[in-house]
Amino acid sequence: MPNSQQTAPFDYVIFGATGDLMMRKLIPALYNQLRVGHVPENARIIGSARSDLAHDEYISRARSALENFLPTAHRDANLIERFLKKFQYIAIDSTKSDDKNWSVLKETLDQMPADRIRVFYFSTAPQLFESISENLHTHNLITENSRVVLEKPIGTDSASARAINDGVSRFFNEKQIFRIDHYLGKEAVQDILALRFANPPLNAVWSSDYIKNIQITAAETVGVEGRASYYDTSGALRDMIQNHLLQVLSLCAMEPPESMDADAIRDAKVNVLKALRPIPENKVSTETIRAQYGKGILDGNKVPGYLEELGTESHTETYAAIRAYVDTPRWKDVPFYIRTAKRSARKVSEVVVTFKKGTSQLFADKPGADRLVIRIQPNEGFEFTLNEKNPSTAPFTLQRTTLQSRFAPADGSLIPDSYERLMLDAVRGYPALFIRRDEVEAAWAWVEPTLKVWADNKVPMETYPAGSHGPEEARHFINATGDQWHENMKD
Repeated sequence: MPNSQQTAPFDYVIFGATGDLMMRKLIPALYNQLRVGHVPENARIIGSARSDLAHDEYISRARSALENFLPTAHRDANLIERFLKKFQYIAIDSTKSDDKNWSVLKETLDQMPADRIRVFYFSTAPQLFESISENLHTHNLITENSRVVLEKPIGTDSASARAINDGVSRFFNEKQIFRIDHYLGKEAVQDILALRFANPPLNAVWSSDYIKNIQITAAETVGVEGRASYYDTSGALRDMIQNHLLQVLSLCAMEPPESMDADAIRDAKVNVLKALRPIPENKVSTETIRAQYGKGILDGNKVPGYLEELGTESHTETYAAIRAYVDTPRWKDVPFYIRTAKRSARKVSEVVVTFKKGTSQLFADKPGADRLVIRIQPNEGFEFTLNEKNPSTAPFTLQRTTLQSRFAPADGSLIPDSYERLMLDAVRGYPALFIRRDEVEAAWAWVEPTLKVWADNKVPMETYPAGSHGPEEARHFINATGDQWHENMKD
């Protein structure tokens, strides 16, 4: 169906096309974008991986992915068949320049006009990014209208991030490079900008004059399960805080961008990352908490601890909490608490803004401070908790009330998955919701002292039972400043 948001014709070449991300996220995302009219009929999707699969076998896997991961309401048998006709599969060992199927890929791409948009999506280990880029260059597959999408993680520290960026930049210029962070594709994360800058009353109080603290949480009920070997080389700080949660913090703390142009937004975010107060090594023990989950009870079931799942000793954290400060006039001495956890009591990602109680003596006994909760997942939306008069008591007393709203399309449809927006933004060449190189490197520079101290085991590794909200030490950590964790995360 015709749609004003439909992209120009494109070829989407995805390396790592037999992996979990492809099946669970990328294939359903592209199908849904076809369903709503954003993908043109002559678009092509070319999957590539080392597995020597026949075309029919790959199509069978793609069909199974749609059956397993699409909402029932989105499944349309005729549309699925139409979508699968866009697929081709070419088995290539993308790290080897002499693989004979590079020529097959070139012949396939050359069937279309030279100015057609080509997106190369690297759903592979980051250490392969440079060699794949070099082979694309060697086989003359990179055109002026090519883009490359890089999945996280972009390195494990500043040095490796620079090496990856340098390697890819030998063959693609910065405007062609789209470093994906799926958190930026979440509607609720993007709504932080709308809530702040499209609502003058809220924008007017968005500063240290009125805000006591901001808490950013991403907690999961799942453990590491089949990802244990990967996760043990990463940990909670690398896996969630360095990328996803620092991006959320940047949107919360940024100054108004000059415009909604991509570079204006990203300039504003970089300024926040550069303004983060450094945590020197001798302060890491007072400004951070790290912990591992042990065995516990979750949803009535016994679950193993991290070390049991891993099968060996480890000093990798599954819980991380950091107290951060943004040294700008707007945020003078306002703490930003960043927290992430595996095997938490509940799955929740949210931003909680707690406002100061104020100095008026008219209602000195009011029940609590005003609070804005921006729910990223689940149940995307926001809650604004205020004080109101209690009509059932006398004299004049107050009670708490909460205003609630869900982020939802006006037509009643489901909120798109974050990959849906991001995959086609790469086709459009619109990078606002992707990470620029200086953002990646600024984020790594800030977390590295903490990573070093934790690696040297100079901060105790606390423990917490699976199915809890984290270690008791984290409660003491935040209470030391007169704050407390948001009530949704309490036992």
